[in-house]
Formats: sequence, structure tokens, C-alpha cells
Amino acid sequence: MPTAIVTGQPVPGSSLEGDLRSLGFDVRMAADTAEARNLIAAAPADGRVALVDARFVGHPHALRLGLTDPRFPLAAVPGAVTAQGTARQTLSRALNGQDQTQDETGGGTAVAVDSLPDRLVTALDAEGTPVHRPELGSLVAAVPADPQARNEARQAVLAVDEEDVRLKSAVKSRDGFFTTFCISPYSRYLARWCARRGLTPNQVTTASLLTALIAAGCAATGTRPGFVAAGVLLIASFVLDCTDGQLARYSLQYSTLGAWLDATFDRAKEYAYYAGLALGAARGGDDVWALALGAMILQTCRHVVDFSFNEANHDATANTSPTAALSDKLDSVGWTVWVRRMIVLPIGERWAMIAVLTAVTTPRITFYVLLIGCALAAAYTTAGRVLRSLTRKARRTDRAARALADLADTGPLAGALARVLKRGLPGLAVPAVALLGGAAVVACSALTGFGSWLPVVGALVYVLTSALATARPLKGSLDWLVPPFFRAAEYGTVLALAARADVHGALPAAFGLVAAVAYHHYDTVYRIRGDAGAPPAWLVRAIGGQEGRTLLVTVLAALLTASQFTVALTVIAVCVALLVLVESIRFWVSAGAPAVHDEGETA
Repeated sequence: MPTAIVTGQPVPGSSLEGDLRSLGFDVRMAADTAEARNLIAAAPADGRVALVDARFVGHPHALRLGLTDPRFPLAAVPGAVTAQGTARQTLSRALNGQDQTQDETGGGTAVAVDSLPDRLVTALDAEGTPVHRPELGSLVAAVPADPQARNEARQAVLAVDEEDVRLKSAVKSRDGFFTTFCISPYSRYLARWCARRGLTPNQVTTASLLTALIAAGCAATGTRPGFVAAGVLLIASFVLDCTDGQLARYSLQYSTLGAWLDATFDRAKEYAYYAGLALGAARGGDDVWALALGAMILQTCRHVVDFSFNEANHDATANTSPTAALSDKLDSVGWTVWVRRMIVLPIGERWAMIAVLTAVTTPRITFYVLLIGCALAAAYTTAGRVLRSLTRKARRTDRAARALADLADTGPLAGALARVLKRGLPGLAVPAVALLGGAAVVACSALTGFGSWLPVVGALVYVLTSALATARPLKGSLDWLVPPFFRAAEYGTVLALAARADVHGALPAAFGLVAAVAYHHYDTVYRIRGDAGAPPAWLVRAIGGQEGRTLLVTVLAALLTASQFTVALTVIAVCVALLVLVESIRFWVSAGAPAVHDEGETA
């Protein structure tokens, strides 16, 4: 149980002790700094501790935001500071530096100079230690200086509807139009309902996944009632998908495992639904597996563009760009914000479109519209980011270069060749070579008959270009394009060869292989976002790296018959899936990565 130490003389009529107990704290009283120091030392070594001024007046939710959020080692609101187990020593060091003779019973304002918690925060700031301060909005958190100020603070507390603020803050601050206006107005009440019944975000996330899988099963029936039910259930799954994040924000139930489940289940739901649509179409005599696989490839490449660009630029120095300035100017005009968010076809708009088209049209039409919409969205976002990168005067950091190298997923073949070559390419030649090498292997696979050795030649060229592209740190202005070019090359090659095989089961097997590899790439992204590093090197070597898998698939297509190639794709898909899933689950269940939820991802 976390420990809250209330410092100073108790204030008659204060509800502070009860509020802290309602938040799950074991409350102790300390009359002075020395006693507070002793109580911190006596608290469980790995537990959270909080120091709260006895004169604190504010909303319980302000205390909840400041003292219970698991994402931050140190956090504070006026009159209160908290430290998780990993930051206990830092807080104790700041406490030891305080003047032990200073009286704890004086007065103060919202940030009182004689309030022990506020003095500790000031000391932590002075030594450069990051302390999270939550955005309170209209919530009250103050240390009044005298009875009149205390009365005014209490009146301010009564004037604000705490529950309304809590509900509004549960909604993601930046989201798509459909989610903001069609889902969140009622899903936040569903989140509160779940919180009051003790449900966790992980349980809601799992319910969302199960609902989507049932929707995919309905789509797989190939009947009109099945398609209608699939569309309705897909929207229901998205409502639950919004609810899990809102529940996490409403009750501050963040966790490392929850962040991973929330991120990966979104992709699993969407791609399982694509497979369900393809199965349903096949029952009606229409083979759309190539379209389903194409949609998955396009959507995955879109995400890699987002991830790579953000990782390349999130900590860049001198981050200026006329294009970015124009974007900010457009966002200052209200209606353009929503138009631009809808153009990129985020998950809410995309799922709503898929649900409606599933219910009223055919799987083929659904995939056609989805591919066209996603292609236009990808062109819009990628063009804007290229312009930003070319006009931005920035210096990429070593961390950004490492992240791009991890996202590139270079295997032992290109890695060894890069060490032999030693010198990389200059400037814009890096993404250009990556693009040309990928285009070569995909073109050779798509434009020749099945069984030809020309795709193998293209794959060997691709191994060489992959080595050239990654031989030096990826710090160029457009080097963030290298990982998405690699993804398009590998996935596109698998699609082209399976389509050329032209036998039953080849494209579904290719779909399974790309899904397994895409999971590995998403897992890499979320490890990097959680500051947990890339997957272990042994895993990348075991599954061959992106260039190794591409070469292997082309060699198998040249050596085997179409039916044997289908079996080989299935075996590779199962092996890759088992390796990456076992390692991923092991890591995320036991990881010490920060408990984070992605507040910016809308796609």
C-alpha cells in the first residue's frame, strides 16, 4: 500500500486524510521535517510515498492526478509531491537538504514558500530532476495562507463540478472527427460505468478484441445478414476501443502491459477483419485475398511512415520549417483542423467507412474504397512530411539514428555486407537507393512468371542496396523513409510471388506471413516508444532480417512448385509468428518499461 505523509499541524474540518485514504494511501502524520524523513525511511522500500501539506485544499481528483499516476517517477501538484519506488532516493536526498529547523506551520498560497512539499519540488527543479505536473484545468489545488484564503479555496472547490472535469479529461485531447463527435460523447460514460464496477482497461481491451473477432467471423459467413452484423459489431468494437483508453485516463489505471495490448490489438482487430472479409467473399465465389493483403500492406507502411518520421524528429534540434509553420497557421482556423484530420483517414473514420461499406456493399467494393482512401491519405501525409524534412534546418540525434536503424530491421546478410563496405552513401542517395532496390525486387517478382530466377537476382540486388542504405547512421533529412521503403519491398515481394503462384491457398498463406512479420515490426515500434530498446539481436538474426526473408522467399519461389511454395510460406509464417509472439509476450509481461498510453496516435 502506498504511504501518504501529511506534514504540519492538522487543520480542523479538513477532508484531506479521508481523500488520501479513498485514493488507497496509508496516511501518516508528521509534525516537522525530521519526522517526515523518518516516516519515509520506514515506508516499504519499493512503495510509493507522498508528502502532502496538512493545509491542502483541493479536489480529490487533483490529488489523484498528482499522486497516483503510475507513468511518472516524480509528480507534484501545489502542496503535494510523490515519488515511486525508483525515485525514492531522489526525494529523500531533496528532503535531507531542507532546513530541519524551519517551522512547518506557517502559511502560504497555491505554491507556498513554507510548504515542505513545495520546497522539495523547488529543490528538485533546481537540480534538474524532472517532476511531472499534471494539467489541472479548473480543478483546485492550493495551500491557503489564512482562514479567509482557505474559505475562498473551499468555495472554489464547490464551484467546480469535479466529476464533469474528470469525464472530459478522460477523452483523448487530440482525436479524429468521428471519434470526437460520434463516439466519445457517450463512450466516456461507459468508461465511468466500467470504473465503478471495478473493470480494468485491459479487460475492456480484450472485450474489444473479442468483439472484432466475432465481427470478422460474421463477415466470413459471406451472407448479407452476416455482413450487416459484422459492420455493427465492428463499430461496437471501436466503441470499446475508445472506452479502454478513456477508462485508463478516468481512473489512472495505466500499465506497461495495457499499453502494449491497446497498441497491438488495434492492428490485430483490423487485419483479422480483412481476413474475415476475404473469407466471406470467397464463399460467394469472389477471390479478394490480394486486395486484403494489399490493404494490410498499405496500412502497415502508412504506420511505419508515421513512426519513422516521429522518431527521426521528436528530439531534433533547431526544429524549424516553413511547411510546419504553414501547418500551424492552418490549424489556427477551426474547420481546417477537422478536415485535415479526416483526410488522413484515422482509425475512427476508417473503421466507420469499412463498417458501412461491409453492411451495404460487397467485400471487393469495400477493399477498393479502402485502398483508394488509404493511398490518398498516405500521399497527403508523406508529401507533407517530405516537404517538412527538406525545408527543416535540424540536426538529428544519435538516438534518432538508432531508432531508425532498429526500425529498418536489417538482418545478418545486409549487416555483414555493410561492415565490408564500411562507407555509406551521402545525403539523399540513402533513401533513393533503398527505394530503387525495393522497386527492383518487387518488379522482378511481379513481372516474371512463377519459378523464374530473376526475382532472386532482384533480391540479391536488394540485399546490396539495403547494406548501402544502412552502412552509416541514418541522420539524413529523408533517411526516415528507409524503414517504410524496406517494409514495402518485403511485403510487396511476398504479395507478388503469391499472386504469381496462382494456386489455392497461396495468397492466404502470404497474408499470414506478412501479418506475422508486421507484428514483429509493430512490436519493435512500441518497444522504442516505451524507451525499452529494440527486440534482442538474436531474434532479428533468427527470423533473418527484412532482406534475409525477402531473399529466402524468392529462392523458395524459384526452387519449389506453386503448391510447395504455398506450404513453405505457411511454415515460415508459423515459425516467425511463434518466435516473435513468445519473445514479445515474455518481454511485455515482465518488462520494466514505463507505463504509457499513446495520446497522439489516431491512425
